[in-house]
Amino acid sequence: MGAIWAILPVKEMQGSKQRLSPLLSPEERVALMRVMAGEVLDALCAARGLAGVAVVTLDAWTTAEAARRGARVITEGAREGHTGSVTAAARLLAAEGAAGVLTMPGDIPAVTPAEVEALVAAHGAAPAFTIAPSHDEMGSNGVVLSPPDAVPLRFGDDSYRPHLAAARAQGIAPRVVPLPGVAMDIDHPADLAMFAGLALARPTRTLAWLRESGVLARL
Repeated sequence: MGAIWAILPVKEMQGSKQRLSPLLSPEERVALMRVMAGEVLDALCAARGLAGVAVVTLDAWTTAEAARRGARVITEGAREGHTGSVTAAARLLAAEGAAGVLTMPGDIPAVTPAEVEALVAAHGAAPAFTIAPSHDEMGSNGVVLSPPDAVPLRFGDDSYRPHLAAARAQGIAPRVVPLPGVAMDIDHPADLAMFAGLALARPTRTLAWLRESGVLARL
């Protein structure tokens, strides 16, 4: 198996996480998104075996954090939504010779480097498609593709089973790898409560922020 690049799409954070607005102020939502994206970026950068980490963003804070960690910043497609940004980066990396890509969202702060490595290790010889679903088996929180355009992607609230079907339509048997940290995305207030109740294998900066900011006390 050839080199796999990680792709982390991070949109500009002002106005992000609107579904948390009943619980968090706009400033708190930006702060939460920053700490979460930082944790995902750390996990990707610490994972062994990746060819590199590419962050698709126009957000100034994220750009600086990516540069500080030695990650590559791609701006092409950064305002085209989750699907558009990942697809644009995958196309660019494929043109440069990448054998495959791994993509994860910026709101899964419990992800560990070991989980990233496990997802890549489970990936087979090209053409191949490997996926780690969200905790409700609706979202696609970890996806590995080789080649990078092996399966057309379409992220959203209900993308997991459509992605399985899309892989099969390309003649590829999808590999499913459930991973507890990858599965725990944070979109709704109920997700915060579930995240706080997890017996995590490691302490997270996100949980510490939720405590220190007083958010947990509001749940």
